[in-house]
Amino acid sequence: MLAEQQSNALLGLSGSCSVSRVQPNPDALRRRDLMRQAACVAGAWAASGALPVVVAGEVQRHPRSLLVDVHGSPWSARRLKKGEAFLFNYPYTVSPVFLIAFEQEVKPAELVTEDKQRYAAPAGVGADKSIVAFSAICAHKLMYPTTAISFIGLRSGGRGEPPHVIHCCGDNSRYDPLQGARVIDGPAPQPLAAVLLEWDAGSDQLHAVGTRGGERFDAFFEKYATKLEVENGSGRRKPSGATVVVQPAASYSKQWRSCRA
Repeated sequence: MLAEQQSNALLGLSGSCSVSRVQPNPDALRRRDLMRQAACVAGAWAASGALPVVVAGEVQRHPRSLLVDVHGSPWSARRLKKGEAFLFNYPYTVSPVFLIAFEQEVKPAELVTEDKQRYAAPAGVGADKSIVAFSAICAHKLMYPTTAISFIGLRSGGRGEPPHVIHCCGDNSRYDPLQGARVIDGPAPQPLAAVLLEWDAGSDQLHAVGTRGGERFDAFFEKYATKLEVENGSGRRKPSGATVVVQPAASYSKQWRSCRA
């Protein structure tokens, strides 16, 4: 019963705690809306009697980056193909992110980090509320898509699985992108971190504005410092700029290893 109350309280945020569309020069409005959303999450947990000591649902602030194509033109949300993965680098120039549009609306989801902190994975954005983004760094062994090859990617779900699965072939960790990239199988200790998106209905443009959930960037840069130095000329953390380039998965990595369901 308690779990049901928590779930109902959180899912109710999609109506009562929705974030208003960002207007030009939106810094003050955006901060207000994000604070309001975090307060609503805390209120839902408090109402269910499950308020954690530390609310991990607050946004980790990173640069606000406009999604663009390889020519620098703003990326239109309608260009995304349903059920196919696209990638961009955020919140650092070498940290890849999955960008996915689905055939259905994506609801918010209540999840827990490895540190047992609860957070609300955001609902989908776009005209159909179906577009989401997640860090493409596996939460277990930190495998990630490189320009040469990727061992983690999106595939169709098999028997007993959700319709789509983000699958890391390296350790067999599997995530459900329709449920905040929660872990559905394998050794991953927590969901993939969610990347927060803003969508402008007038222009159909998308911005990445932060993350929510358990980030693994500290471990990522520590583990791959030398490799990143060789591949990119620097292993340092360089924040994403005003724009980030969106690419189809096939263009981002030359080879994608497929995993069996």
